[in-house]
Amino acid sequence: MPVVTIQQGPRTVEQKRELVKKVTDAFVEALEVPAESVIVFVQEHQPENWGAAGTLTADK
Repeated sequence: MPVVTIQQGPRTVEQKRELVKKVTDAFVEALEVPAESVIVFVQEHQPENWGAAGTLTADK
């Protein structure tokens, strides 16, 4: 059973719905597993809680 965790900034429910569908479809195609066996977790992080290149995302 594939388990995927995606960490990202906040997105709309519609965007997350599309993301989960496409990630599931990719696993079904690549690993030839049933869609029902793919679990996708979406963890959202506010811009003030992460950064890149030494700068908080909230400061960009």
